[in-house]
Amino acid sequence: MLKSLSTFKWYDNLWAAFIFFTRLPFWRLHQPPQSSYAAVVEWWPLVGWLTSAMMAATLYFGSWVLPYPIALLLAIIVRLLTTGALHEDGLADFFDGFGGGGNDRERILTIMKDSHIGTYGVIALIGYFTLLFTALMSLPHDIAPLAILAADPFAKMATSQLILMMPYARTADTAKNRTVYRRPTTTAGILLAIQGLLPLAGFLWLTYDRIEWTTLIVVPCLVMYFLYLMIWRRLHGYTGDCCGAVCLLVELSFLLSLLIQWSE
Repeated sequence: MLKSLSTFKWYDNLWAAFIFFTRLPFWRLHQPPQSSYAAVVEWWPLVGWLTSAMMAATLYFGSWVLPYPIALLLAIIVRLLTTGALHEDGLADFFDGFGGGGNDRERILTIMKDSHIGTYGVIALIGYFTLLFTALMSLPHDIAPLAILAADPFAKMATSQLILMMPYARTADTAKNRTVYRRPTTTAGILLAIQGLLPLAGFLWLTYDRIEWTTLIVVPCLVMYFLYLMIWRRLHGYTGDCCGAVCLLVELSFLLSLLIQWSE
């Protein structure tokens, strides 16, 4: 069955996305060709369905037997283990590079590629996890898991626009993962929108009487655009670290925007 499906390029690309963006042993079942890894971003939000489902399920079912704060902490840890802290590593590198590199493009890229974490990276991670935990903790306990299911794929869909808006800042030889993402085609762009917006549509339908949907969508998109302008001004291109950082910050802005509306 796997061999017959692998004749379809989309299948290889999809499988490569789950291998690339998670630490789950999908590679034991199928190993796509190396060329498929250039298209992993096209299925990134769908991977978000899995990572968000694992996080939301841990929070929801964990809160049945554990105090809610502990269940929430475990939910965050589960996503970190599932993704191998891939995006969090990008967030730390992003802040180290942009915080310590000034306006020097090559210095920023060099710092971001360094495996050691610096002061800016530590501060960024502390701030991010504090805000993430507090935002989810402050939402109603029946809404937080649903918000996770909507926010994760939506953030990945929005972040994927970076690949359409600017070129890769490095070459394949100097990239951390030796891969340069290809620009999504029109068909891939439509699929990205479906992957990212379908969970959001379900969430908005369930909370239509409490949430202003335009604000919930516009605020994260503005955050993404502001970060795009900063990345373009400093690097004139994106990196994998940029994508990881933007994804987490867009997701966080979604949750904070939701919390503000829910608190009104």
